[in-house]
Amino acid sequence: MSLEQVVKLIHSSDEDKWAKENEVAFNSLFGGEGGRYRNQAKDTLSLRAPEMDMDSKVRFAAYIDSSNPDKGAYGGMSFVLFPAHKQPCLIGLVVGTQGLSPDETALGKPGHARKCQAICGWLNSKYGKGELVAWAKHDPTRTDITIPKELATQWSTYQSAFAKYGKFVYAVYAPTEDRQATRDAVAALLDLFFEERQCAPLAGSKADYDRIRSQWFQYLLPELKSSEVADLLQDRRYVIIQGPPGTGKTKMAQDLLVDEYKNNGKSIQFHPSTTYESFIGGLAPTQSASDLGLQFAPKPGALMEAAREAEKCKPKPYLLHVDEINRADLAKVLGEAIYLLEAKEKKPREITLQYDFGEPFHDRLSLPPNLHILGTMNSADRSIAIVDVAVRRRFGFVELWPHFDVVREHGGKLMQDAFERIVEVFIEHASEDAFSLVPGHSYFLEEDDTAAQRRLNTELVPLLEEYLSQGYVGGFAEPIRSYLQWLRSKKG
Repeated sequence: MSLEQVVKLIHSSDEDKWAKENEVAFNSLFGGEGGRYRNQAKDTLSLRAPEMDMDSKVRFAAYIDSSNPDKGAYGGMSFVLFPAHKQPCLIGLVVGTQGLSPDETALGKPGHARKCQAICGWLNSKYGKGELVAWAKHDPTRTDITIPKELATQWSTYQSAFAKYGKFVYAVYAPTEDRQATRDAVAALLDLFFEERQCAPLAGSKADYDRIRSQWFQYLLPELKSSEVADLLQDRRYVIIQGPPGTGKTKMAQDLLVDEYKNNGKSIQFHPSTTYESFIGGLAPTQSASDLGLQFAPKPGALMEAAREAEKCKPKPYLLHVDEINRADLAKVLGEAIYLLEAKEKKPREITLQYDFGEPFHDRLSLPPNLHILGTMNSADRSIAIVDVAVRRRFGFVELWPHFDVVREHGGKLMQDAFERIVEVFIEHASEDAFSLVPGHSYFLEEDDTAAQRRLNTELVPLLEEYLSQGYVGGFAEPIRSYLQWLRSKKG
């Protein structure tokens, strides 16, 4: 098969036949008989595999855009191999030293960097065995930033390549002796390289392409299991689930309350009017039969009530679920009680209250060790200030992203198509801040196409129009508008 020639070259290149071996490997990638890509794609590329770079004594092989000159510096995106003596070749995606052209559009897309990072994250997780075997730059266009010093030291075999081209490498894999890992790395990086050139794999390689892509794609939208949140709550006690709208954050919290805590707990919801008095405790008006008029007495808030209930049921865990936790000013709502949120303290912390709230705390409050707090937070809600650093340090944060499998299981053809299209728009074009606005799978859970059209136009369209009007997706407004036009075309 085509990739086998490249893998063979990477692991056993003959220094005396470097140019010839690269020519064979390059040619094997194209054509219907064993090739991975169509022959027309070959016409858009050139192979550079000089016996030696005489300026720096660095040998390399690069697949580059055919518009570049035959010799000298080249520009644009390239797939590159750097050989090393008695070691496998280093594999990378590299910007030519001449600049970004003719691939400045592809290299500048947030999606290209995002996919490189996902591929490297997958390679590290699957094949790294606790060590980094792959690395991706945050922004491929930043040729003023070189590969991190600690990685260059770790991969010292390729020191000469890093010294010459370290600023231009933006995604790299350092092969081990595991040839399957090398093959997967080559497939993932080459497929992305050709995808950016609008070239899909041939039908014979489609299954392998789908297998590889589905594995690294999970690192773009990683799955969060309720069992992982439950384990984190046991360890950290205070956790916040954050994520885009419609990903099921509230449902996950409520399911945890039922399944893991056996309904031993309660749910409350924050809003802009939530106060210290309603959450911790304070004076509240009371009914009186006397003639003294309106009277006030200390009244416990939701946290103090939860602490009291947890105290009663020790050691059984008790969960306080705070929905929309970022819709209130959490620092003000907690006040001095923020001091209590330290899960790892050997001795429970305690604060003095202004009033006597009766049993069991009176005027001193501490949180029982079996009390867990789970907040849910919509990352699309830009009208509320982000949780401040002092509060954030006390919670474990996890992210819940949209799930393709949920839509495939519960959504019809129209919903699946609509979901995949909008996710692709966000992956390709959204900045880091805007990426957290990608609509979740709950907008797409309808099997009947007629009902799906109604739901998309009454729920999803208003959400995207709000994003546009508020300027949340200003950097990729046109792809969003094009998607809205496509949705409206489905009305019949």
